[in-house]
Amino acid sequence: MSFEALGLHAAIVKAVADTGYTNPTPVQEQAIPAAIAGRDLLVSSQTGSGKTAAFMLPALHQLASSEAAPAAKTPAQEAQSARARGERVRFKPAQPKMLVLTPTRELALQVTTATEQYTAHMRRIRTVSILGGMPYPKQMQLLAKNPEVLVATPGRLIDHMESGKIDFSQLEILVLDEADRMLDMGFIEDIEKIVAATPDSRQTMLFSATLDGVVGNMARRITKDPMVIQIASATQRHENIVQKVHFVDDLSHKNRLLDHLLRDDTLDQAVVFTATKRDADMIADRLNIAGFAAAALHGDMHQGARNRTLDSLRKGRVKVLVATDVAARGIDVPNITHVVNYDLPKFPEDYVHRIGRTGRAGRNGIAISLVNHAEGMNVRRIERFTRQPIPVDVVEGFEPKRAPAPARAGWKPGDGRHGKPGQRSFGKPSGPRTGGYERPQYADRAPREGQGERPQYESRFADRGPREAGQAERPQHPNRFADRGPREGAPRHGEQRDAQRRPAFADRAPRDGQRREGGYKGAHPRSMEGARRTFGD
Repeated sequence: MSFEALGLHAAIVKAVADTGYTNPTPVQEQAIPAAIAGRDLLVSSQTGSGKTAAFMLPALHQLASSEAAPAAKTPAQEAQSARARGERVRFKPAQPKMLVLTPTRELALQVTTATEQYTAHMRRIRTVSILGGMPYPKQMQLLAKNPEVLVATPGRLIDHMESGKIDFSQLEILVLDEADRMLDMGFIEDIEKIVAATPDSRQTMLFSATLDGVVGNMARRITKDPMVIQIASATQRHENIVQKVHFVDDLSHKNRLLDHLLRDDTLDQAVVFTATKRDADMIADRLNIAGFAAAALHGDMHQGARNRTLDSLRKGRVKVLVATDVAARGIDVPNITHVVNYDLPKFPEDYVHRIGRTGRAGRNGIAISLVNHAEGMNVRRIERFTRQPIPVDVVEGFEPKRAPAPARAGWKPGDGRHGKPGQRSFGKPSGPRTGGYERPQYADRAPREGQGERPQYESRFADRGPREAGQAERPQHPNRFADRGPREGAPRHGEQRDAQRRPAFADRAPRDGQRREGGYKGAHPRSMEGARRTFGD
């Protein structure tokens, strides 16, 4: 099937052909016709499956249908006309027709770049990205163009909404890209606030790696009779990506192995993922010293520096990008052939998005994880999440001193927590153990040697008689000393001891060498002089 057969506008089909795409992907084949018909969509698919075109092409098709009508003046043009008439210029908020929400700046820029390519042959379709890290005056200039398509991150968009710079009363299409990631980053309240500001008649398209849990609950609230499309989930196999695990002994071993892997002749470009921003900078500097064209990318960098780094990666000036997870969902460079997990991700879902930076658009890729022996449990979690084992590989000359534990026979990802298939796990409820020797498994078992069956007593003292020698039952006295008389004889201390109350400590005279308040007399207790005065030399 071709893009033209999907019913897209001729200008869009021509622009797609210019980008080099000839046939739509499976997610595009199902999503584009439904979106053109105006249906709400809930789409779950793998990274690199063409999700951006799946929601952007049908949306642009709907905007192109009204392109022939004369376009209204932008706020900047109206301000210029007002100044020419000598009138006071008043700010008019932007009124976009399409809004795309993304979790990260990199993904927003990626969507903006793709949209500009798709609208290359369409007039009066302006696309603007509003995201954090960009100066406010620059964003005000972009909003003054009154763009038809607005791509934004939730945080910065809320700022402009509260200041009255954006009006969603004319919004027709709302797209939530990477919705699961936005919820993981804590944007759920911002998303609900943005959705509440849009018309109820809008068309909503939600794209996510999963459609269950919190994502599913939110999707049901913001969509109306949606069409659910599940092409591939994060747990399905990446058939075009070869995954490997290399065990390392220590940090020095890991760095030497990384240097060797990056010198592979089949490597065009690579992304090395680290756990911290500090490690990203340090590894990038070390690789540059070693002769690699490397650069770092993380959240502490200014947006301009991040844009320049990604631009250098796309143009091939950077061969190795050392990044944190902030870049895992926003890098779309077709020449990335290798992904190296210098540090394993905290969550298995992030592993899927990391390795998704390679093998884009049906290409092949290699994903390598450098794992310490103590991180074997994290590898098992990833295998259970992806439902596929990750083979262990060893490079000659870089073998670990400690051999990795062999895989258990018959084990398959997802079979329980750590046990073999069919192994009983603790903590499960079970029925009461009754029957004793009469249970089936003990029916033919003889009593122990020298012992018979234990008699079953109803009560240990039920058949006990009275005590011998005519002893009667002990009487129960309410008080053992109630009938005791006065004691005979003289007092223990005679008549000399006065029965007066002993003086309280408050009235006691101080000892020699000490003050009543405590401490040594005449000197601080820690001083040597006070110690000599009290204890002598």
